[in-house]
Amino acid sequence: MLLDDVVLLIILLAMVALLLVLFHRTRLGSLLHEHIADRPRRRLFLASLSFFLTFAIVRAMVFCIRHEIPPFHYIIMNGRHVHHLVPGILILLAVGYGWLCEFGTGSDSSSILASRFMSILYGVGAALTLDEFALWLNLKDVYFVREGRSSIDAVVLFGSFLAIGGWGAPLFSALAKRTTKQNH
Repeated sequence: MLLDDVVLLIILLAMVALLLVLFHRTRLGSLLHEHIADRPRRRLFLASLSFFLTFAIVRAMVFCIRHEIPPFHYIIMNGRHVHHLVPGILILLAVGYGWLCEFGTGSDSSSILASRFMSILYGVGAALTLDEFALWLNLKDVYFVREGRSSIDAVVLFGSFLAIGGWGAPLFSALAKRTTKQNH
């Protein structure tokens, strides 16, 4: 595999590293910890953030590929186009295995950094996989035709669940408390 073939990997690794740096032992990390005190909700927030960022990055890269903007191009191995859902599935399998081993879950002495890393990787893997949902639904490449719309629908639906779990639950709880106080 040539260096040009790993452009997506390099960009996604840079995004993961940037998110880890931004949220680990910084003011932004402290704010995250302060305003989302529950560790599972913080993981949902980070997964949601990396999910939407990855989706945007991948869509932008595919746009560049379609319009022949270098250095972006399809990954071809042994004459076969490797769709980005393949690394997405591999990432999801790795994260799932890590969580089965309780790495980064917070159930033991695993660090906050490990927890954030696994959450960000989960969002990346889910975005790479769901961006090509229409491919695995139709068993053919329908990315740029009408049937490809189901990928967008899957991304919006799953992304909404992540966002509601991470951001919405505290908001809805606060609104419920405020409404209850006003009614009494």
